[in-house]
Amino acid sequence: MDNVLEVKDLHVSFHTYAGEVKAVRGVNFEVKKGEAIAIVGESGCGKSVTAQSIMQLLPKPPVDYKQGSIVFDGQDLLQKTEREMQSIRGKEIGMIFQDPMTSLNPTAKIGHQIAEGMIKHRGISRKEAYEHTLDMLKLVGIPEPEKRIDQYPHQFSGGMRQRAMIAVALACQPKLLIADEPTTALDVTIQAQILELMKDLKEKIGSSIILITHDLGVVAEMCDRVIVMYAGQVIESGTIDEIFYQPKHPYTKGLLKSVPRLDMKRDEPLYPIIGTPPDLLKPPAGCPFFARCESAMRICRDHNPVLEQMGGTQQAACWLHHPMAQVAAGNENGGGR
Repeated sequence: MDNVLEVKDLHVSFHTYAGEVKAVRGVNFEVKKGEAIAIVGESGCGKSVTAQSIMQLLPKPPVDYKQGSIVFDGQDLLQKTEREMQSIRGKEIGMIFQDPMTSLNPTAKIGHQIAEGMIKHRGISRKEAYEHTLDMLKLVGIPEPEKRIDQYPHQFSGGMRQRAMIAVALACQPKLLIADEPTTALDVTIQAQILELMKDLKEKIGSSIILITHDLGVVAEMCDRVIVMYAGQVIESGTIDEIFYQPKHPYTKGLLKSVPRLDMKRDEPLYPIIGTPPDLLKPPAGCPFFARCESAMRICRDHNPVLEQMGGTQQAACWLHHPMAQVAAGNENGGGR
């Protein structure tokens, strides 16, 4: 399969009164045509910044794209002007935002907000756009679409606003759909419908999906591959089976241990990851997970590991898998970390 998106060595910083926040530090990944990938990790790990960088939605300044490239359909989006990006957003790349109340225009009717992208990018008449808008409202499970199409966001519940936001993103059938916590405000029944809708789009028109979420159950249901981010870096990636059944990085193992499973016993405890992520105003020189890792060695403190092939398609950035790890671990037994 051809890659529809390639993110290479992406570094994104925010210049603030306190200093430079290095939010994304050397991220690399690709998305193949028709593939669904998940980006998972704690809040503040750089997931949403990466997604918004693809859409070029972060204001410059305070944002500074220090280095790297974001190649979509053979074009580097970091080299595009704002006018050029306007012809790509919505038509080629759609995005479902995490907070629909701040993403929808409170002064415009829901129907207008769904239809305007189709009128602009697909060149259809207002009448045709109206009919397609009704279809989209039905697809995302909004009742009485003939009535709702002329209502404003404040007249919708939180879950209905999220569904309207999804309809906006799907209206032009984009090649790439970025979904940033798309089912956060929805009940489980509507959540299942939305996930099914996204899967149908993926299968019918070959759309690729980047799903940003904390819900590992949704990841297992929706995605082909998983990218695990921590402190602005990709620390592990692989297929669903590789990540869920053979995790290699201690952070990934910690995430999986902290999530309840159907096969757990009633009295079996969950294990949270102790500690907090590092301050990205002053990122550590070594592995960013060093302070929270039970298996940390001295080399982890001073040197940041790079992603290494673990077999199959799986990659992990961890010194534990280095050929000299056993020697280093033996030395640590005598001197502590």
